[in-house]
Amino acid sequence: MVANPTLLFPEHAKRGGRALHDAPAASQKLLSVENVSLEYRTRERTVRATHDVSFDVYGGDRFVLLGPSGCGKSTLLKAVGGFIEPTSGTISLDAQVVRGPGPDRIVVFQEFDQLPPWKTVLQNVAFPLRVAKKLGRAQANERALHYLDKVGLSAFANAYPHTLSGGMKQRVAIARALAMQPRVLLMDEPFAALDALTRRKMQEELLRLWEEVNFTLLFVTHSIEEALVVGNRILLLSPHPGRVRAELNSHQYSHDSFGRSDFQRSVARIHNLLFEETEAVQ
Repeated sequence: MVANPTLLFPEHAKRGGRALHDAPAASQKLLSVENVSLEYRTRERTVRATHDVSFDVYGGDRFVLLGPSGCGKSTLLKAVGGFIEPTSGTISLDAQVVRGPGPDRIVVFQEFDQLPPWKTVLQNVAFPLRVAKKLGRAQANERALHYLDKVGLSAFANAYPHTLSGGMKQRVAIARALAMQPRVLLMDEPFAALDALTRRKMQEELLRLWEEVNFTLLFVTHSIEEALVVGNRILLLSPHPGRVRAELNSHQYSHDSFGRSDFQRSVARIHNLLFEETEAVQ
């Protein structure tokens, strides 16, 4: 379990072998998931996706939901987003119960077709700002260009999605989400469909953005290595239905850790927690 989840790395902490500040920064609880069970209906029966799941996310966290396919982690993310109502338990943001979608929780999905193809890159990023009545046209465009610059795509502001690679489309989707300045950025296996090299580059860019923008992230993956690199805290969910197996710290790892023995031991330990101990119980 986490030794003290209220103590996180400072806003400008550095990874990948660069120096970290010695003193941790205090952070407040932002998101609370308490004893949440989720179910969905099929033609034949009711299926329980998660059972009695609890965790807290603190400001500045990179919190990862990790588990095998079918463990309910994406369903849980949708519930945090307000798209699914829990069968039991509560989800709260800033101590207010989540009762539906809102601009304080923005989701980035893994599909590349989440950008309207008839809008330019700039229009895709600026449009949600105008729909939410956050900003006027000029201000929305200004903020959109700011976040496109953050993801390295300002030169493609007038391009259309069909001219972009998969990785570039995901960067646009991330810029669009960050431009809304949500309380929590929700990412549902956003790099799963990318090739290995592009996936690693996107992970590195996400971490660079986190250092610059200091957002709070709730990230879903079924890759143990990705969870260790992207997250500073990891919640392990058992095979279906998803139950909490453990909560771990992983802030000490970066892409430079892949060949280290302690990194490989952590991968093996997590695999055992996810699968072998569950199989032994069964």
